[in-house]
Amino acid sequence: MSGSVTLADVRAARERIRGRVLHSPCPRSIPLSELVGADVFCKLDLLQRTGSFKERGACNALLQLDDAARSRGVVAASAGNHALGLAYHGRLLGIPVTVVMPRFAPLVKVATCRRLGARVILDGETFDDARKLAAEIAARDGLDRIHGFDDPRVIAGQGTMALEILDDVPDVDAIVVPTGGAGLLAGVALVAKALRPEIRLVAVETAAAPSFGASLAAGHPVAVPIRPTLADGLAVGRVGDLPFAIAAPLVDRVVTVDEAEVSLAVLRLLELEKTVVEGAAATALAAVLGDRCPDLAGRRVVLLLCGGNIDLTILDRVIDHGLVADGRRWRFTARISDRPGGIARLTAAIAAAGASVREVVHDRAFSGADVFSTTVEVTVETAGHDHVAALAAALAAEGFDVKP
Repeated sequence: MSGSVTLADVRAARERIRGRVLHSPCPRSIPLSELVGADVFCKLDLLQRTGSFKERGACNALLQLDDAARSRGVVAASAGNHALGLAYHGRLLGIPVTVVMPRFAPLVKVATCRRLGARVILDGETFDDARKLAAEIAARDGLDRIHGFDDPRVIAGQGTMALEILDDVPDVDAIVVPTGGAGLLAGVALVAKALRPEIRLVAVETAAAPSFGASLAAGHPVAVPIRPTLADGLAVGRVGDLPFAIAAPLVDRVVTVDEAEVSLAVLRLLELEKTVVEGAAATALAAVLGDRCPDLAGRRVVLLLCGGNIDLTILDRVIDHGLVADGRRWRFTARISDRPGGIARLTAAIAAAGASVREVVHDRAFSGADVFSTTVEVTVETAGHDHVAALAAALAAEGFDVKP
């Protein structure tokens, strides 16, 4: 949809959705501040009724429909959270909602959309496939299409998050924004830079779908190939035209994170904040872990934890990946005697080094001609990367040929 968005539009959106969408808290996080070396605040929009910030734009757009459009209904393409926002507020407003979701959409989001009364169509392998079908349905059935990010009504709604941040953390120095189609980024950047031009805006995207960074490099929106990602809410192959036009001149930095970093960020938030976030929201923390943003050291930084709808069927895998990335789970192979006491000697050495054996797999059939020795694959739980290095050295000192 063409159009423009102004600060006045965002302020009007805030009044329009007041009482319908939560003014989410933005508390300081002491453990995250200690972890990253900045004064960290978390904008908890995962506490919205449907678990994400997308309610803001969805509600604002629905409330601006005329009576005829409300009667016909709306259609949208979504990887999940935009669909949830439309389904929930559509039900409250009595507006029929049809959502087209890619086949990879998390099961929890699909089931919740249906429970909220939306008509759900699963089609296509990517968001762009779903978007094309949504456009066809809108044209065929005369429905108002509410784009998940390339719509001025939606961008204005998402920008209300920045107004709340400036109310609650008025001296914020930087805001870290998960970025896919860039609707949230555009709304937040527009407000932040208009009211506090010195605020640094950091856009963070996944390496599996780096559409905003590629578009910045090209000077205009471009399509990029996308891969499966834990940050499914950011899996957009092409940034929106309008959000790009708004955000491109306002963003100070783009950070790209990989899957291991996303998994580790989910784990950190679980352990330190006792907060379950989806992969897209975890990218905000992933962006400031390590030494990627040294200029934010000691600054007041707000992380947008914008969604909590992680698929529980993959949560255990995400935690496992995070433990591996953190050096707290390590797998190695070793050659040991296959006579009595051979495995006991290995496990005793592991225990002496302070690690815990999680799993041992013997590979006798493919261990070579010596039938009195075998290769074992061992998974251990450790305290971190330094502990892994110490364990490897201790095993080598005991005469074990250890290979990661």
